[in-house]
Amino acid sequence: MFDMSDVNRPNPLGDYLRARRALVTPEQAGLPGGTGRRVPGLRREEVAMLAGISADYYLRLERGRDKNPSRQVLESLARVLRLDDLEQDYLLGLATPRPRSRRRAKPERVPARLHQLLATLGVPAFVEGRAFDVLASNPLAVALNPRLRPGFNRLRSLLLDPEEQAFQQDWPRAAETAVAAFRKSVGDDTDNPRYVELVGELALASERFRTLWARHDVRALDGGTTTVNHPVVGELRLHRDKLPVDGLLLVLYYPDQDSESAEKLRLLASLAESGSPLTAG
Repeated sequence: MFDMSDVNRPNPLGDYLRARRALVTPEQAGLPGGTGRRVPGLRREEVAMLAGISADYYLRLERGRDKNPSRQVLESLARVLRLDDLEQDYLLGLATPRPRSRRRAKPERVPARLHQLLATLGVPAFVEGRAFDVLASNPLAVALNPRLRPGFNRLRSLLLDPEEQAFQQDWPRAAETAVAAFRKSVGDDTDNPRYVELVGELALASERFRTLWARHDVRALDGGTTTVNHPVVGELRLHRDKLPVDGLLLVLYYPDQDSESAEKLRLLASLAESGSPLTAG
């Protein structure tokens, strides 16, 4: 169950441990399952036993009473909780949070050279911030997806906008990946006002977000290949690359050379230049 206090609770390590042990079955951990278990996944004492630590110490970790667990303890917990390398690094980062700055966070600004670069690129491209806010984009990106205009938030669009959900051929996977990548982006910076605002909004408005956020999944902010459904030119299979620049991400979409999707993207660019409508109907 999603708990709104998760937005502000100053115990990200404990939250993560609780969420991850709930996802590991006794059978996966080599323990008998049985019936009548009152908690999903592993019990606290089972995690402690498998990690080679006392149940009392593990309880202190979950409740935020021990702020300095050793790397050896954390790696043992990562093994028991079946974390991959990225998830283990995330766990280690939660246990060693960076010092808080009392200065107000500076607004994210796109350097002039990035605006110039966007204007010269012949593929859909945009710049996003740490909270997945679209900060700048080129015309072809907007022709591909109107929700890539500056001022939109990609996570909000994905979770709350039916047109964006129809645009994504595999929306459930896209939503799962985006929420996990946002969790990774947030890290231990849980008191950032922008993150608090966005998480609060989505938690109230989207059951899917509440479910995914409560899992505490993390994913890397990397590229890949996606298939989308454009209302005019139809299905497009595009590669996606994300390049870090000055704390921001430059995101590029491009097709395989001489592919059907490349031809459709050229048509889309021609329609955009001619001022033709880029929505169905």
